[in-house]
Amino acid sequence: MDAKFLEAFDGLIEKYTELLVGESNDELKEKIKVWVLYHHISKSMPALTNHWGGSFPEEKEVIKELYAEVKKLNEAYRNQVQNRNE
Repeated sequence: MDAKFLEAFDGLIEKYTELLVGESNDELKEKIKVWVLYHHISKSMPALTNHWGGSFPEEKEVIKELYAEVKKLNEAYRNQVQNRNE
């Protein structure tokens, strides 16, 4: 892939991260990339993620923690936005 595309796509990920959790930095963008990709795979090929989780139980726990973190960040951001609008 060319650099122009990758730069533009990185901007998309940055904005998505910002809209989802209220801020964006390199660490958050990487977490969101993993979260989105795993979520997509689990919906489109659940047997694959079940197999992977059985083969890599420690890594599955990392995914569970990531899901919890993203949910917590998203809820905090939504509450912050809601409080500003009241």
